[in-house]
Amino acid sequence: MRFVGYPGRVIDINDLRADPETYRASQTARGADAGLVDRILEADSRRRGAITDFESLRAEQNAFGKKVAKAQGEEKQQLLAQVKQLAADVKAAQAEADAAQLTQQELVAQFPNLIVEGIPSGGEDDFVLLRTEGTPRDFEAEGFEPRDHLELGELLDGIDMERGAKVSGSRFYFLKRDVARLETALLLAAQDLALDNGFIPMSTPNLVRPAIMNGTGFDVEHDDEIYRVGKDDLYLVGTSEVALAGYHADEILDLSDGPLRYAGWSSCYRREAGSAGKDTRGIIRVHQFNKLEMFVYCHPEDAAAEHERLLAWEEQMLRACGLSYRVIDTAAGDLGTSAARKFDCEAWIPTQGKYRELTSTSNCTTYQARRLNIRERLPETTDAQGRTKKGGTRAVATLNGTLATTRWLVAILETHQQQDGSVVVPEILRPYLRGQEVLRPVE
Repeated sequence: MRFVGYPGRVIDINDLRADPETYRASQTARGADAGLVDRILEADSRRRGAITDFESLRAEQNAFGKKVAKAQGEEKQQLLAQVKQLAADVKAAQAEADAAQLTQQELVAQFPNLIVEGIPSGGEDDFVLLRTEGTPRDFEAEGFEPRDHLELGELLDGIDMERGAKVSGSRFYFLKRDVARLETALLLAAQDLALDNGFIPMSTPNLVRPAIMNGTGFDVEHDDEIYRVGKDDLYLVGTSEVALAGYHADEILDLSDGPLRYAGWSSCYRREAGSAGKDTRGIIRVHQFNKLEMFVYCHPEDAAAEHERLLAWEEQMLRACGLSYRVIDTAAGDLGTSAARKFDCEAWIPTQGKYRELTSTSNCTTYQARRLNIRERLPETTDAQGRTKKGGTRAVATLNGTLATTRWLVAILETHQQQDGSVVVPEILRPYLRGQEVLRPVE
């Protein structure tokens, strides 16, 4: 199937034209360029004017064609000369309309999603704390100094950073023995939770085409986080969200029975550009990890409620793993291009004495669906005279949320450690470890 998509149709240009102030306010809240709104409106005005000129000249050209057919002699020669000039004018008008269309598309493609009204403005530190759940464990009261996840992983012979670097470079690692099994148990438990709530389990491609990466909202030309396989013009995904968003590209969905929910299991790849010196110890910030990602297609008017459901499932998984965490409403300037709103769940990391992000969920409204041409068919309507009108189509809403990932091992190992270096397995994970209750150090 050939992917078509909507070139440049990222935001609703008709809505922007009708209510530019809302779009300017969104850009201001993100700390982005509000002047982009005016440049888009100027390009749109030029495009519509160029199309009007082109259509007027085409109509004139068609009328001249009829005159030429009826004319004879010298009159016909004069008309033919005029037709030739008119054809050149039509060609020039077409070129102007095409250029104006391209300019508008390029400008619109730069515009991030319109934020949900009421979310906090500002940058990374301007989030709003929604709630804190659980009480961090008091190791001092228990009489011992907690080890960090890497020390625990090495005691368990379960994390090998040295050989990971030898084989692949810095920020790569091997998981072994019980820690490798713990990761698989975590992802299986998350998959079962998703399955119990109507998600379709998916194993997704790790390589995608540039059109799909761009369509999801990642800028393949300028995003330094993305790995590119140049020879094949493919990109390694940083999340299965990308593949799941592209799964229904150029399709019309039937959402009459409710949202379509997918749970994608994949490896994820991130270059971690610009993170030199940050979280270099252990597996907090690495180039490759595994993840169970929730992805939803739904009616646009249901997206906010679905966003709350995704957050609730993430919190259910965190509580089941016995982790203390907090939920934040991310500020506009810290949102990705596609997100209109994002909730982060940050778990308490004992040896760092602070909360660190483990999972997030984003409402992307219709932004990704517009780029990827994913629509739903609207129902038929009946007018006052009883005449039936066929329903059209509209873009659907998309949402995503992480239900488990390799980074969770950091919080699980540190939170549930014992003085002797062993780690108590959260009850939810024990069935996937053949009933094993404790991970013990390897002599």
